Amino acid sequence: MSFFNYLFTDIAVDLGTANTLVFIRGKGIVLNEPSIVARERNTGKVVAIGHEALLMHEKTHPGIITIKPLANGVIADYEATEELIKGLIRKTKKQFSLGIRRMVIGIPSGITEVEKRAVRDSAEHIGAKEVYLVAEPMAAAIGIGIDVTEPMGNMIVDIGGGTTEIAVISLAGIASGESLRVAGTDITSAIIRHFRKAYNLAIGEKTAEEIKIRIASAYKLDKELTMQVRGRNLVTALPEEREVNSATIREAIATPIVQIIASVKKCLEVTKPELSADILDRGLFLAGGGALIKGLDKKIHEETKLAVHISDDPLTAVARGTGTVLENLEAYRSVLLPTKRY
Repeated sequence: MSFFNYLFTDIAVDLGTANTLVFIRGKGIVLNEPSIVARERNTGKVVAIGHEALLMHEKTHPGIITIKPLANGVIADYEATEELIKGLIRKTKKQFSLGIRRMVIGIPSGITEVEKRAVRDSAEHIGAKEVYLVAEPMAAAIGIGIDVTEPMGNMIVDIGGGTTEIAVISLAGIASGESLRVAGTDITSAIIRHFRKAYNLAIGEKTAEEIKIRIASAYKLDKELTMQVRGRNLVTALPEEREVNSATIREAIATPIVQIIASVKKCLEVTKPELSADILDRGLFLAGGGALIKGLDKKIHEETKLAVHISDDPLTAVARGTGTVLENLEAYRSVLLPTKRY
């Protein structure tokens, strides 16, 4: 059996707009890298993927372009997505003589049949013999240790890079939910827009991401934070540095935060009364990178009056869940998404 396992591998992938995580059976999560590819413009040759490509992003010359092949949790550039997955699997430094046997992929719950087929085809093109799809909120619930098969309502809010997945899960299915295409990248974009509008300062994605991580908040902080931000003045075209505080950034990101909370409320409104009672008892669970925004749990609690629990290591919840499904495929058959064959 060990020799057979050496020849083949089973892999689970959390194919995210911002980051892609790779889980290998028996090893756990072996890779967590940005979902970005750098190519030579003329030849199309891939020069870097993941962390190395992110270092090049917004710093390239005209001969190199960087591509983010996933948008809103779905494939926007088919070829670059294949290159990304293949490259990341190569980075695991594990060689498989006969390739990939099974692959489980986490996908947004609201994607279309065409988008599902694109994900499946992409996995098959890189050599996966069997491909299984699982909805990201279901994977997140499994990843944080919830028994999704029990007749009990559990509410998951998974705020990723491209989508916010909101779902009430019971009996291995999604009883009610919404896949909202407002998430972490929208919060980053709101910060970029704010600097342009308020200060005539152009800042890059990486700078906006750093601001989001360090000082962004959804709720008033006990002690407001400040940081120095560097960019290019749009009037003088010269480099400029200025100090910003968390209260200003909180106001700048208010719109996407309000949209996410409105969708949580909308999901609660259409949830069956018995499941609502379970959620009142248990509260809701936050997963995904967006769960780490300071005070978001307090803001959601204030708006919904529900207890809000931030899952342990929310960034890896979906990857851990897809990995659990991979390692216990028969037990979790009921949570896998059907895809039509054409």
